[in-house]
Amino acid sequence: MSTASETSSGCNEFGKVYLVGAGPGDPDLITLRGIECLRLADLVLYDYLVNPAILEHARAGAELVGLGHHGMGRLVSQEEINARMVEAARGGQTVIRLKSGDPDVFGRGADEIEALRADGIPYEIVPGVTAALAAAGYAEIPITHGGYCSAVALVTGQQRHQADRTELDYGALAEFPGTLIFYMGVTSVAEWSKALLERGKPPETPVAVVRRCSWPDQLTFCCTLADVAEVLAQRRIRPPAVIIVGEVVRHAPQLSWFAARPLFGMRVMITRPRDEARALGERLAALGADVCVQPAISISDPPDWQPVDAALARLDHYDWLVFSSVHGVRYLLGRLLQTGGDIRRLGRVKLAAIGPGTAEELSRYHLRADLVPPQFCAESLAEALSGEAGGGRFLLARASRGRDVLPQMLTAAGAKVDQIAVYISSDVKQADAEVIAALRAGRIDWITVTSSAIARSLVALFGDDLRRSKLASISPVTSGVLRALGFEPAAEAAEYTMNGLVEAILGHR
Repeated sequence: MSTASETSSGCNEFGKVYLVGAGPGDPDLITLRGIECLRLADLVLYDYLVNPAILEHARAGAELVGLGHHGMGRLVSQEEINARMVEAARGGQTVIRLKSGDPDVFGRGADEIEALRADGIPYEIVPGVTAALAAAGYAEIPITHGGYCSAVALVTGQQRHQADRTELDYGALAEFPGTLIFYMGVTSVAEWSKALLERGKPPETPVAVVRRCSWPDQLTFCCTLADVAEVLAQRRIRPPAVIIVGEVVRHAPQLSWFAARPLFGMRVMITRPRDEARALGERLAALGADVCVQPAISISDPPDWQPVDAALARLDHYDWLVFSSVHGVRYLLGRLLQTGGDIRRLGRVKLAAIGPGTAEELSRYHLRADLVPPQFCAESLAEALSGEAGGGRFLLARASRGRDVLPQMLTAAGAKVDQIAVYISSDVKQADAEVIAALRAGRIDWITVTSSAIARSLVALFGDDLRRSKLASISPVTSGVLRALGFEPAAEAAEYTMNGLVEAILGHR
């Protein structure tokens, strides 16, 4: 058994191919072993149904190749896939063949393994959660049940890949004493349902259709074997879907735990820088939201570190070091460590953080904020520090742009204030084409607005298209900027934090 410490530069002259099951959609369903393999990747060949979030586990610099699908670009043939895997592995690369569901459940894994064996390429198979098992959990349809059945048959509704085109034994399937689960059976539903009925399967047999199982837009509905073809046609259901046939369907709830989550069916756009969007995205996704990320601003190093280095060299001259954002902590302390300093340099200076997120970032450096204001804004921070302001020396670690409320209020209270831009905040000039199309089509329900800079950039990026969605503002200050630009927020956080923003969205429903 191979381990995660392997690399393509091992003793074998070839690289290695990993056939990895990505699961049916929810990115959390990939196995730990699957993630370990992705971290080894030189080349990832992934199916179109693989959730893009899973690709974030791939090694930095890995080549990511989508294999396309009808309507999404050219459909790559199995022969081409096999040839690409073999060629890359022969060149010493570690190849991840990332497959939706499980590689060996209607995933043509056997075809790929045969090609690898023929060329003597080392490989490993990493199982994944297949759609039938995911439907049991995410749609709450028990595919086995002590009172009804103790057997399950997985059936493909597409047999075009079989060499002899042998027809399924529908007589045996009609008499099967358990649950039938059809994969790839949407387009052929009229054929296989008719065949089962003709062989004696009762027309009132319960049927459940689970489309895009475990995705944020999962759709589940029930019917009978007699009307399943008509129902799918009327609803214009398209793949991917699994179709469950059997008495177990009677145990399907009207609304599964997955679909009952409060934000299920809603799409929320996060506008923070991409490397800061994860925590908010995970919180929203756990509540059922379909999350997309479109940064409105980007964060980068200052063009010249000299002013920052000079301030770091005289930290002991200050009474207070004040951080007005997570970025300020990350960039200033990161620079301190990068230039050979350590946390002892902050020995005598007190630390102020504008809110709990900034204080939490300080804790990552084993530092505790001496002061966090009761309200998480510049005005509250300045008021909280006013008792220390008279004759006090303050260093503000801030962005290259932003409100001047904090330094002005501290100076007015008698403080001596120095400011340094420890990072650059810039507007994103071009939004992703898919995001623009989704917003214009009304397919984005909420847009999070977590700073004044983001508010201004969003208006510049999208203009009146923002009116097609609801805006969730993190604070009265941010709401004021939106209103000044002609946009009324639909919700405003009572607590000026990411959790407060989520609660505001939940409270508006």
